[in-house]
Amino acid sequence: MIDMKKAIIDPRELVSKIIGYDSKGNPIFQVIPNSARVAEVADAEFPIAEPLFWVSCADDVKADQWYYDTVQQQCFAVPSPSSVSDQPTTTGAQAL
Repeated sequence: MIDMKKAIIDPRELVSKIIGYDSKGNPIFQVIPNSARVAEVADAEFPIAEPLFWVSCADDVKADQWYYDTVQQQCFAVPSPSSVSDQPTTTGAQAL
């Protein structure tokens, strides 16, 4: 039997991904459909309060870098920004 990590899922918190940047360089976020926050990853379960719940997950899952898909019932990495070229460039900056 393979030992897996355990993730605490908070279904009250939706997870967002960066889909681009505005003209001031601020990230633009979009909610990931059917997402729930991976609040913590542990080697073993311990008592938690509802509505939090435990799921088994891969060893590389990290809290707040992964999300739980409530339809597929598994954890996925939060997608990284699609393109850093969407981020505006700065002109006139001086290197120190």
